[in-house]
Amino acid sequence: MRFKLLIFFLLISLSCKAQYSFTGYTNPEEWQNTVYLSIVEDYRKMSGVYSEQIIAKTTADETGFFEFKGDMLSTENRIYRIHVDKCTETQQNLNHFNGHCSNSEELLFIAKNTDTLKLPFSFGNQVFCKVESNNPRANAFLKIDSLKNDMRFAYGEVRSEANRKLNNKKWFTTLQDYGTVLNEPIAELAIYTYLSDRSSDLHSYYVEDLQNNSYYDDLEERLETTYPNAPYTKQYKNELAADRFMLSSSAAENSSIPSWNVYLYGILALSFLLNVFLLYRIWKNRQSNSEDLKSKLSKQEQVVLEHLLQDKTNKDIAEALFLSVSTIKTHTNNIYKKLEVQSRDDVKSLFIK
Repeated sequence: MRFKLLIFFLLISLSCKAQYSFTGYTNPEEWQNTVYLSIVEDYRKMSGVYSEQIIAKTTADETGFFEFKGDMLSTENRIYRIHVDKCTETQQNLNHFNGHCSNSEELLFIAKNTDTLKLPFSFGNQVFCKVESNNPRANAFLKIDSLKNDMRFAYGEVRSEANRKLNNKKWFTTLQDYGTVLNEPIAELAIYTYLSDRSSDLHSYYVEDLQNNSYYDDLEERLETTYPNAPYTKQYKNELAADRFMLSSSAAENSSIPSWNVYLYGILALSFLLNVFLLYRIWKNRQSNSEDLKSKLSKQEQVVLEHLLQDKTNKDIAEALFLSVSTIKTHTNNIYKKLEVQSRDDVKSLFIK
C-alpha cells in the first residue's frame, strides 16, 4: 500500500510543473483595468512601454486585483515589468509602439519561473511601491529608485550650476558603489544605463571614468559569472567594447593633432623662406637688368632717365637740369633708341615692376 502511494505521489509530482504567480492591486478609480506583463531583454529599454516586450496581459477585477500565473518564464532570473496606464485601446497600441506612455505606472522586478510576487497597496492606495516575493532580488530596482529619489532631492535643494556639478560628481560614485553592494549585476545594469546615457549630465564623468576605473571590467565579470547566457551580458560586453573603441579612436585623433601642427608649421615656414628667396632673386635680377640697361646710356641720358621714371614732363626736366626742352627731347629719343622702346611707358616697364 505504501509503495502504491509512493508511486502515486511520484507520478503527481512529475505531472506538476513549476509555476510563477504575480499578483497585485491597481486603483480602479485611477487606472484602466488592463494590466501588462513584459520581459525586458534589452536593458536600454527598462523604462517605457514596448509592444515587443509584452508577454501577457490580464484584467483587474472591480477591487483592482490582478494575477499572472503560468510556467512559461525562464528558470533563471530575468528582468520583468508590470505596468498599467490610462490610455484607450487605440492609444495603447500607439504608445506601446512608440515605447512611451506618459499616463502609465510601471514596476521593474527580478523573477524566475518558480517565483511568487505580491504587489499590495502602499500608503494612500499607491500602486507598485512595495514588493513581497520569495526571491530576495525581486525588489532591487525599487531600492535603486529610492536612491535616485534621494539624488533628485539633493539636486533640488539649491538650484545652481555649482551645486549641480558637485552633485554630479558625488552621485556618480554613490550610484556605482550602491550597484556593487546590491550584489545583483542585472539590477546594476540599471545604474550603468543611467550613468552612461549620452543625454545625461553624468555622461562626461562616464567617459572619463571608463578610461581609469576597473569597475566596468568587474561588472562584466560579475555578469559572466552569474548570467553567462543572458542577453544582458552579451549586450553589455558589446557596448563596453564599442565605447572603448570610440575612446581609443578619439585619443588617437587627438594625439595626432600636435604632429600635424608641426608638419603644417614646418611647411608654412619653408614656404615663407622659399618666397623670400624667390623675391630676393627677382629683385637682384631686376637690379642687374637695370644696371645693364643703364650702362648703355650716357651719364646725361641716365640723369634724364631718372626724371622720366618719375613721370616728369619734358618741360619739368628741362627746368630741373637747366636745359632746353629740345635738348631733353633729343636725350629722350636717344634713350628710346638705345633701350629699343617706343614710349615712356615702355621705358617704365623695363625699370619699374
